[in-house]
Amino acid sequence: MSEWNNKVKRILKSELVKRGLSTEDLTTLLNENGFTETKSSVDSKISRGTFSASFFMQCLYVIGCTKIEVEEYRSNLMVAEPNVEYKTVKDEN
Repeated sequence: MSEWNNKVKRILKSELVKRGLSTEDLTTLLNENGFTETKSSVDSKISRGTFSASFFMQCLYVIGCTKIEVEEYRSNLMVAEPNVEYKTVKDEN
């Protein structure tokens, strides 16, 4: 896998972890917002890290991510620890 594919995959996974969301939650949010995805297609895209920029932006939009810090992702070490409180899908129920 290319270094860049790996980085973008880690960015998306990190943003999900920060919000306490699973790929199943992401799939639900995507479908609620008019995007047609299955859990297996989402899992596959994220696993490969070869998804389109459109898919990446759709995911960030539906999880409420309005800003990412690119500098955070320059190293190979990433810790997906939230530094702020996020409202999760589970909190809304």
